[in-house]
Amino acid sequence: MAPEVLQSTPAPSTGASPHAIPVSSRWVARILGFLLVAGPGLIVMEADNDAGAVSTYVQAGAQYGTHLLWLLIVLLPICYFIQEMVVRLGIATGQGHAAMIYRRFGKWWGRFSLADLLLLNFFTLVTEFAAIALAIARFGINPAWGVPAAAVGLAALALTGSYRRWERVVVLLCLLDLAWLLIGIKVHSLGGTWMRQAMVPSLPQGGMTGSWLFLVIAIVGTTIAPWQLFFQQSCVADKRLRIADLGAARLDTLFGAIFTIVVAGCMMLAGNAGFARHWTFSDPAQTAVHLGAAFGPWLKNAVLLLMVNAAVLGATAISLSSAWAYGEVRGWPHSLQKTVREAPGFYAIYAFGIAAAATVVLIPRAPLQLIILSVQVLAGLMLPSAVIFLQLLLNDKQVLGRRFANQYWNNCVNWTIVLLLFVLSLLLAAQVALPQWFPSA
Repeated sequence: MAPEVLQSTPAPSTGASPHAIPVSSRWVARILGFLLVAGPGLIVMEADNDAGAVSTYVQAGAQYGTHLLWLLIVLLPICYFIQEMVVRLGIATGQGHAAMIYRRFGKWWGRFSLADLLLLNFFTLVTEFAAIALAIARFGINPAWGVPAAAVGLAALALTGSYRRWERVVVLLCLLDLAWLLIGIKVHSLGGTWMRQAMVPSLPQGGMTGSWLFLVIAIVGTTIAPWQLFFQQSCVADKRLRIADLGAARLDTLFGAIFTIVVAGCMMLAGNAGFARHWTFSDPAQTAVHLGAAFGPWLKNAVLLLMVNAAVLGATAISLSSAWAYGEVRGWPHSLQKTVREAPGFYAIYAFGIAAAATVVLIPRAPLQLIILSVQVLAGLMLPSAVIFLQLLLNDKQVLGRRFANQYWNNCVNWTIVLLLFVLSLLLAAQVALPQWFPSA
């Protein structure tokens, strides 16, 4: 039986059009219209600067200084191009990503992609609570009750029955990450060195070691994660953006990509402060303690609070991507516009993921930093298959029509990205199977 083909029909309007606002200036109307559409792009990008990202970027700076800043510059356009495809797909169909794969490619591939997503999302949620546990322990708070309290707060965050209320709170949390810019300015003393290493690819003194390659793949995995594809498309559908909103949604995504890469660079600079002082890296919470001793206790507190903020951002977005995807495939009501009574299964999946991940983190002597970094690598390994599904959907003119389907240049860029991701995956496999090819340090 042939899979169902979705029609290219615009999603219903939310009143996000500037024409609905009585203003006299065209520029004011455009700005207000953009602000009504904006949100999903910034959230999906900055929520990916989650607890795992903080740990990975700070570790990169602590171990290799600013030698990996250039990788963030390379990843900036990749982030945008991948998520721009998601925006087009969501606006053109009004459907979530899981529903599109399930209906277009059939049940087997739909279940495969959903299982991949749910598994990776669960492990990623564990890293969010691991970071919360590490951070609050440095404040003298016992994780045995601090982690469950955070889980309850995260569950409550989505139970407003309003997409817009949830979005306003989460956008505010995203903007709090501007504090990383102040931290980056405070701790770095590199002159123009950091800018040169950001623009010109370079290897550290020991060359391409196994640990360096592992960290490179972790950075790719944390900067572009599979859950982002599912989250933003479902977010666009839940917000009910329409075809007229496409330009503003693209700008929102571009702004989010730039904002995220700048914040990530500042996290690396924070880690580089430890590299310059030869501190031994164990986890970002310990680095925060060292920074507090060197620059003042306010800096320690700021980094620890930003770790918690990053974990909260990541946990709510990742949990929602799972709940949206599962609800789409099962045909359940799945919207933040609905109450718990109207969409019990949707909210149950959201809450269950949070509760289960928090429980795992409370296991005594769990290797939290190893879990955090390993999940980022796992995300990097799973990303190619997720991007291939997206690429195939964007080339289906039956589904999208000529206006929304990929152009030739889109395909050239996107298949290059897929090839790059496969090469990184193969290098990691070679490192595991043939470690003698890679120096250990």
